[in-house]
Amino acid sequence: MARKKISVIGAGNVGATLTQRLAEAELGDVVVLDIPQTEGMPAGKALDILQAGSVYGYDSKVKGTTSYDDTANSDIVVITAGIPRKPGMSRDDLLSTNAGIVKTVTENVAKASPNAILIVVSNPLDAMVYVALKTSGFPKHRVIGMAGVLDSSRMATFIAEATQSSVEDVQTMVLGGHGDTMVPITRYCTVAGVSIDEILKKEQVAAIVKRTAEGGAEIVKLLKTGSAFYAPSASVVAMVESILKDKKRILPCAAFLQGEYGINDLYVGVPVKLGERGIEQIIQLNLTVEERVALQKSAESVKELVEVMRRMKVVS
Repeated sequence: MARKKISVIGAGNVGATLTQRLAEAELGDVVVLDIPQTEGMPAGKALDILQAGSVYGYDSKVKGTTSYDDTANSDIVVITAGIPRKPGMSRDDLLSTNAGIVKTVTENVAKASPNAILIVVSNPLDAMVYVALKTSGFPKHRVIGMAGVLDSSRMATFIAEATQSSVEDVQTMVLGGHGDTMVPITRYCTVAGVSIDEILKKEQVAAIVKRTAEGGAEIVKLLKTGSAFYAPSASVVAMVESILKDKKRILPCAAFLQGEYGINDLYVGVPVKLGERGIEQIIQLNLTVEERVALQKSAESVKELVEVMRRMKVVS
């Protein structure tokens, strides 16, 4: 059986940490790429990760490069390229610069790996994955955004803390855009199968929902010089594993909706079944009126970003 090939575009904190996690998980051989101006940086990080294999016990091949030729015929390409979010910067502020970066990256990726599945991590996420879809010309099931897995993991952490329970027993579900308007569905959040609404007080649940929505900004504020990368990279690994092993896990991801949840032609976080073809099914939950309104509001925020990009002529 041929070894799978995963390419990571961007060798910054998210990209390099993701490369390490993928190598350790032995999901395939990994190529990590950055722009030519970085010279030997991606090669140096790749060599360092490769040398850790003899200690940690993995046999994945890892290569750092500045040439898209080295990424050719990848099974999965993960796009992490872009400028990081800084203190006081909203995800919307990132739009202009990162849209141009993601468009250029996607053009190169589509030429080198026309049959790959794309996972986009760059922010603002829901807008950037839209750029990748329109630029690549790939079918929608092969262009996916990483958002909900991360947001749900943050919420799970906060619930575990509040209930003094193992995070392994916590299940969460966060829908909507990857930003301030995300929609945590508390009815589907449980500890060992018991709804958090039965375990925690309303004000505690409300505080967790608020902290989840502000989860990325909280880390940016604490770090002062960048944004999160440990949990985001772990979230991508969960997606990659489900795809390459055809596990068909149900994970919340940014998917291109065409009528589902009453939303059209936008990327919004919803539960999906991830398998070897990418998104194999969009799971439609029975939402309450309040939840549906919140999801529509979140989708409107994404739509505004798309409209801005259209005016910028980044996408048609």
